[in-house]
Amino acid sequence: MEIFIERENRKVSLKFSGTASHLLKRLRLNPANVLVAKNNSLVAEDSVLSDNDEIKVLSVISGG
Repeated sequence: MEIFIERENRKVSLKFSGTASHLLKRLRLNPANVLVAKNNSLVAEDSVLSDNDEIKVLSVISGG
C-alpha cells in the first residue's frame, strides 16, 4: 500500500489490510487532526483498506 502523509510531505509503503482507524493508529496519527482518502475519495474511519489502495492522509485545517 502506498500512503502519502500530507503533513509530513512523505510517502510510505507498507503491507496493510484493515480499517482506516487501524491504519492511523499504526502510523501514530491522531484521527481528530486528519482525513483519510482512499483512491481519491474521502472515507470514514471504519472503511476497510487493502494493499491495492492508494491512500492519502490529509491534514484538517481550520481557520477563522
